[in-house]
Amino acid sequence: MNNKVVWITGASTGIGKEIASAFSRAGYIVVVTGRRKSRLVNLAGEIKFAGREASAFVCNVASERSVASTTKRILEKYGRIDCLVNNAGVTVFKSILETKVYDYDYVMDINLRGSFLCMKSVLKRMIKMKRGHIINILSVAANTVYDNSAVYACSKAGLLALSNNVRDEVRKHNIKITNILPGATETAMWDSRTRQRYKNRMLSPEDIGAIALQVFEQPKKVMVEDIILRPVKGDI
Repeated sequence: MNNKVVWITGASTGIGKEIASAFSRAGYIVVVTGRRKSRLVNLAGEIKFAGREASAFVCNVASERSVASTTKRILEKYGRIDCLVNNAGVTVFKSILETKVYDYDYVMDINLRGSFLCMKSVLKRMIKMKRGHIINILSVAANTVYDNSAVYACSKAGLLALSNNVRDEVRKHNIKITNILPGATETAMWDSRTRQRYKNRMLSPEDIGAIALQVFEQPKKVMVEDIILRPVKGDI
């Protein structure tokens, strides 16, 4: 087993779950967090049943206290966080006139504030270790216009800008920051009708998990900065 510790947020379902599974199969220690305790515990149990190390913690990434507490628990148990995968994300499919202030706050708090808090929570230790990797799961919506996705696009574009700036700050400490921008992926973020109609065209969560692992396993002197992934037949 590799003793490197990988923390994946939003890992109870979809892309986060498959990223956790990919890293675990590769032999890394996996820490899965999210807001749904039962699903996290089940995932960690599956990993442990396969003979690999894993931990599960409930964490609300929009809460500074929750993120700080989770980071502390991980460090107390393992002494290090080698990789953070910022995957937790939500959306609302509404026009700007239909979007309520609550919707805006909800999406921005999870997608942008949450990633900001998690990055800050791990960077101090990574700088001290003079190594580390942060992988941010964004979306092609960060730089592509989609109907009824203004607030979601805003959150992902904000995270892209944040990541690019932080990367420039920390690269001198041998810390890598990678942005993965997937196109349409078959997850619960889409309604069942859309998933059924486009299932054969959409990317799968397993695809994203495999790419995230490949990014992390690049040679020490190689930093993959941005990856754009789309279905081979184009956007949905």
